Amino acid sequence: MFISINGKSCEASPGENVLQVALRNGIYIPHLCYHPRTGPAGKCRACVVEVEDLPGLQTSCNLMVREGMKVITDSEVVKNAQRVVVDLALSSGRHDCLSCEQNGNCELQDAAYYLGIERPSYVFKRENYPIDQTSEFIYVERDKCISCGRCVAGCNQTVVNEVLNFANRGFETKVVFDNDADMGQSTCVQCGECVQLCPVGAIVDKRALGAGRPWELKKVETVCPYCGVGCRLELHVDPFKNKIVKVTGVEDSPTNEGMLCVKGRYGYDFVASDERLTSPLIKKNGEFEEVDWDEAIKYTADKLKKIIAEFGADSVAGLASAKVTNEENFAFQKFIRREVGTNNVDHCARL
Repeated sequence: MFISINGKSCEASPGENVLQVALRNGIYIPHLCYHPRTGPAGKCRACVVEVEDLPGLQTSCNLMVREGMKVITDSEVVKNAQRVVVDLALSSGRHDCLSCEQNGNCELQDAAYYLGIERPSYVFKRENYPIDQTSEFIYVERDKCISCGRCVAGCNQTVVNEVLNFANRGFETKVVFDNDADMGQSTCVQCGECVQLCPVGAIVDKRALGAGRPWELKKVETVCPYCGVGCRLELHVDPFKNKIVKVTGVEDSPTNEGMLCVKGRYGYDFVASDERLTSPLIKKNGEFEEVDWDEAIKYTADKLKKIIAEFGADSVAGLASAKVTNEENFAFQKFIRREVGTNNVDHCARL
């Protein structure tokens, strides 16, 4: 089917909302509470549009497309309504953009820039919440929260850890962990889903604080090394220090759709570790010495042959790894069973 957005014909599929179609066609509509993983919300009202034959303004994130629909996203009526919403969001928190970790990667900042809002127009009483630094990997600054609900929806509906929720009402509304515990004392498993979904700087990676602005970091896509699922990662690398600053999930990955576990998101210390082995080691005269791969493989094969000849094949066991592919694990168990001649093969996932 086709719909019209600002006079442009756009192809749409049944079940899509107007916001999805607009963004896919390069038409920006401010939005704060919507995310593809958490689904339509209609809470923030920043994504309102005009639709022919429908009264008033409509939230585009939960307005389903229909054949021949005519949508206007850039009229003065629409932009005035959007300005009020975004202005209120800016006014209700401490959005110190210059020092904020998300400067340059903030959806509220993007919306304000698009709408020409240079500074907040309103003055509200602020709660001055204490910063929560109690968890290992996540930094929580509630004064920057805009109550969009994306972190809550992600925690409860996407990764289903059911730790985050809203407490209180009105200006006192805040995101809480369990029964309003500090994040570090809650049942949070530190998967970082809330970090990736937060549109502002309210929930960010703790170890990335001050380590580099978004535009300074080079993004490198790779695959998570920790298990056979094959989640796609985006490494945010400081090109001058050649150091990984943080890791995010690739949003359009069919494998993980942006989601990661605690290991995939925060277990990257080993990359820059001084203790990493860079070549095979063989102990000679009580000391490990670096050797090339040909010598290491021949040494290992000769040792295995000697052990099997002296003690039998069942004196050997193989332990497979979750860090390699299914195909590599299949080849490994085939080697242990056929070449070594034993069924003593297992997988590290049991340990």
